[in-house]
Amino acid sequence: MSELAANYDYALLARSIKAWGCELGFQAVGIADTDLSAAEDGLARWLAAGFHGDMDYMARYGMKRARAAELRPGTLRVISARMNYLPQAAAGWPVIRAPEKAYVARYATGRDYHKVLRKRLEQLARRITLEIGDFNHRVYTDSAPVMEVELAANSGLGWRGKHTLLLSRDAGSYFFLGEIYTDLPLPTDAPIADHCGSCSKCLDICPTGAIVAPYQVDARRCISYLTIELKGAIPLELRPLIGNRVYGCDDCQLACPWNRFAQTSVEPDFRVRHGLDDAQLVELFRWNENRFREHMAGSAIHRIGFERWSRNLAVGLGNAPSSAAVTGALKSRADDPSPLVREHVAWALQRHDV
Repeated sequence: MSELAANYDYALLARSIKAWGCELGFQAVGIADTDLSAAEDGLARWLAAGFHGDMDYMARYGMKRARAAELRPGTLRVISARMNYLPQAAAGWPVIRAPEKAYVARYATGRDYHKVLRKRLEQLARRITLEIGDFNHRVYTDSAPVMEVELAANSGLGWRGKHTLLLSRDAGSYFFLGEIYTDLPLPTDAPIADHCGSCSKCLDICPTGAIVAPYQVDARRCISYLTIELKGAIPLELRPLIGNRVYGCDDCQLACPWNRFAQTSVEPDFRVRHGLDDAQLVELFRWNENRFREHMAGSAIHRIGFERWSRNLAVGLGNAPSSAAVTGALKSRADDPSPLVREHVAWALQRHDV
């Protein structure tokens, strides 16, 4: 830490950080200490239950997720920031209820949020450096074992909803979170109360029953996990429940009453690309790998690769109404080079009695 930083007015700096964050496109910035001890027991029970599925890194890091100073030695505070991502006029239920269409979680219809948030957080860190000189810090955007929802809740940005996402009274849940771990002894913000009350809409709407209890998700049943994190075959009993959701799922957010206050994003990078908010399953399944790479470059979807993307689309087509176009598309890839894709295509064709 520089001599200037050591003698700075930290209350003034905290106010400036929040203002600079908003200038950089964040809708809110909060500051929390590193004490997540209250979350450790729940994390341990969640891991012991196997709810993390094949996400081995969750178990590998264990309690390190709740101990910021172990992840980044010297950390005293965490600056949390949120940025809205909901695209303009990107319908939710109308697409989910049109089984011939492909539903892509709305956060993934634009550019990869990891890159966007990391760049802005790094710009915020540089702005702090200009003000006070060098200081110990590190930026995280879903890139390390960070309990971002707990930290954001502790910083007053919202509360953890029963679906486990962060909720805000004035912004719902359609936003990304990012963090700066720092050694600056900034004043912290007060958490806000939980406002879910007796509502259970998110639990009731979940297509696969993945929200097994309030504030607890079994990732092994979650459509986001199944279509993004899971590398192998999707369990047979869950495939019909996935419907046309080919990348992620928004049902719990769509059902949440607080999202009537959700704000659409003004960030150009989060605008819908390549019609992914309203595309036909058949159309997307016709893409070859080169077209996938061309269209998905710079997208979060690119991370799962063409094979898993094709697997997901095959499941969607298996759940779509039977038609010559659907069965024709599936037959065209019955001999796909990937055993994973072939297996899901065969299942889908069986669903259409072909």
